[in-house]
Amino acid sequence: MKKKLIFIFLLGLSTFGFAQKSEIGGMVGGSFYLGELNPTTLFGSTRPAGALLYRYNFNPRWALKANILFAEVTASDAVNNNQYPRNLSFRSPITEISAQVELNFFNLYNIPARNHFSPYIFTGISVFSFNPKAELNGRWYDLQSFGTEGQGLEGEPDPYSLVSMAIPFGMGLKWNLGKYFSVGAEWGMRLTFTDYLDDVSGVYYDQDVLIQQRGEVVAQLADRSVEKNMPGTQRGDATINDWYSFAALTFTFRIGNEDTSCQIRYKAKPKRNNSGRKH
Repeated sequence: MKKKLIFIFLLGLSTFGFAQKSEIGGMVGGSFYLGELNPTTLFGSTRPAGALLYRYNFNPRWALKANILFAEVTASDAVNNNQYPRNLSFRSPITEISAQVELNFFNLYNIPARNHFSPYIFTGISVFSFNPKAELNGRWYDLQSFGTEGQGLEGEPDPYSLVSMAIPFGMGLKWNLGKYFSVGAEWGMRLTFTDYLDDVSGVYYDQDVLIQQRGEVVAQLADRSVEKNMPGTQRGDATINDWYSFAALTFTFRIGNEDTSCQIRYKAKPKRNNSGRKH
C-alpha cells in the first residue's frame, strides 16, 4: 500500500507543474527628478539607485510587489533649466517603501513548454522620505530647516514635512529563466504629494527679514541670482507637485509557497484490450 501511495504521489508530480508564488530579489538602476529645476528633461542628471523587492504571484497574470527603494535626485538651473536666472540647485536622498499591483500582458509561467516572457504594467502607493540640500562655498546645508521661503516665521506656514506619499506607476518586462530565476527591466514614475522635493515652490521672501531672523547664509541660499528678486515674486510653481522616477534592471529568486494552479495537462492515451480495439 505504501509503495502504491508513493507511486501515485510521484505520478502526480509528473503531471503537475509547480511554480513558486513568492519571489525575492533586487533592482539596480538610476533615478531622476522633474520639478522647478528640471521641468521637462527625462533622465536629466540621473543618479544611481537600487531597491530590494518581494513579489507574490497570485496567478500567471496578477502579482503584488513590495519594495524598498534607495535613491538620490539632483538638478540645477545652470544644467537642467538655464532659461531661469535663479541659479538654484539641490540634491536629495530618497528612501521609499511601496506596495504595487502588477498586471502581466501575457500569462507568465516558469515551467517547461509555457510562456516565459511578458511585458507588464504596475501601479500602487508609496511612502518616501527626502531631505533637499544645497551647496554654498563648499559646504552642504539642509534646506528644510532653514525655511528659505519664510516657512516657520511669524504669519507664515510651518516648515514642510520631509515625509510624503506618492503614486508609483509604470511598465516593465519579465523573463523567467527556468523554474527559480527571473530577470527583467522596469521604468516607473512617482507622482508625489509634495512640491518641496527641491525646496522650491512659492515666492521669494524678504531678504532683509531672512538675514535678521535666520542669518546671511539662509538669505544667500534662498536667492542665489545675481540681481536679488523682489519679495513676493515667483520662485517656483506651487500648483504642480514634483515627480521622481526610477528605472532599473530586476532580478529575483523564487522561494517556497508552491503554486499548483498552473498545471500541465497531458491527454491520456486510449487503452487497448487484448483484441487490439480501443475502448
